[in-house]
Amino acid sequence: MSNNNSILKFDEVTFNFGPNNPIMTGASFSLRRGAKITLMGQNGAGKSTLFKLLTDVYEPEEGRIIKDPKLTIALSRQVIPRDELDFTVQEFFQALFTNQIYALDPMIKEVLEVVNLPLEDYTKKIKEFSGGQQARLLLASALIQKPDLLLLDEPTNNLDKAGIDHLTDFIKSYNKTVIVISHDADFLNSFTEGVLYLDVYSRTIDHYVGNYLKVLEQIKIRVEKERSKNARLEKSIQEKKDKANFFANKGGRLRAVAKKMREVAADDEENKVDVYKEDRTIRPFKIPMQKDWTGEIIKIDSFTRLKDGKVQTCKAEISMRKGQRLLLVGPNGIGKSTLLERLASGEAPGEKIADGVNVGYYRQDFSTLNFEDTVFESLHGVMASSDEHELRSTASSFLIGSDLIYNKIGTLSEGQKGLVAFARLVLQKPGLLILDEPTNHINFRHLPVIAKALDDYEGAMIIVSHVPEFLEQIEINETLDLNK
Repeated sequence: MSNNNSILKFDEVTFNFGPNNPIMTGASFSLRRGAKITLMGQNGAGKSTLFKLLTDVYEPEEGRIIKDPKLTIALSRQVIPRDELDFTVQEFFQALFTNQIYALDPMIKEVLEVVNLPLEDYTKKIKEFSGGQQARLLLASALIQKPDLLLLDEPTNNLDKAGIDHLTDFIKSYNKTVIVISHDADFLNSFTEGVLYLDVYSRTIDHYVGNYLKVLEQIKIRVEKERSKNARLEKSIQEKKDKANFFANKGGRLRAVAKKMREVAADDEENKVDVYKEDRTIRPFKIPMQKDWTGEIIKIDSFTRLKDGKVQTCKAEISMRKGQRLLLVGPNGIGKSTLLERLASGEAPGEKIADGVNVGYYRQDFSTLNFEDTVFESLHGVMASSDEHELRSTASSFLIGSDLIYNKIGTLSEGQKGLVAFARLVLQKPGLLILDEPTNHINFRHLPVIAKALDDYEGAMIIVSHVPEFLEQIEINETLDLNK
């Protein structure tokens, strides 16, 4: 490329999903070598599409994407595809390369050390790793390719604080270019030098310079200016329309004046700008508790954990009734998700869920959802009744309208899958909630609404979350630290 400091340029790029779904229209920006960039935009603005354009999954319909001829790009995905969960670690990394890599094990060892995931057995299957460990494997899968441009899509999902701190340090020290999609403001602000903002209304890309919080302030100032401009134009338009109507009623030569004023008003309408709007937020909701339940809901006398490479059994004295909330804590890989899965299935040694208790289970990998079901089928499957009005009303409150209700679960974004999972809990009316990282993939604007619903829930609740700001909004009665 002509600019030695620039590795990539979007030049008037246009891309559409069909004739009625434009994503980008004449979008332009350039990316300099070594930049640390945040990619922002409302839901549906095209953040994932931009990543796919960068990685040649999609091609622009108009315009050009100009790249340095030697540029290498790697994407750290949000989740590991289900068809790769039965891969061994070795197979998982080999699948990234078109050719057989014979010195693969030393390369795996190097990147696993970078992501702070020491591992000796490369025949271990991906599905045997915790959510946090899988998040590290996803990052390592991008790093092993040693890209000039590293694309990170929600990389903090499932990571504990130590994992996020480690990732932050890595991004800061990485001497190549990084673009990150994330809803974690503190994480983004720690390394961001600029923001690419995808405007869902103008279908263009604005490039801001500065750290994340400063850019948010710049966007806020821009919004205020745009709103003021539109307000002035609205006033001017109305005045011209009123005068045009007055002159038109006078007749004669004044009709020509009226016509001219209407043309000027029309020009003013064209000069109005589409003001940045926030994503829609889900409506406040309530998770009803199973009716007519009294007494003990769950009792835990012991639990197992994985520590220092060994499975250990620990004693406990936990008895939960209505309104009680238990928080499980501990580092990635110690067995929090495994314990929740066993509790939900009723197969955990040392625990007993009372007969008849309806368990609502939210899994971080959404494996409680059948990806071949439509959204309608998934929601209907957990209902005791067949009240379609209740189903559709609940779905609508989670931004699942008629345009999505008959889509297959597997076609939804990760965030939309999370909202379907919460809608199922509302319709299920459980007596016990088991929640494994319920903030993962969820738009940060929805989180206060979800936290309020969980805090108001009247049944028993067991939760795992690495987001302290979220947990602070929920009253917790007891904490079980699996590391102690």
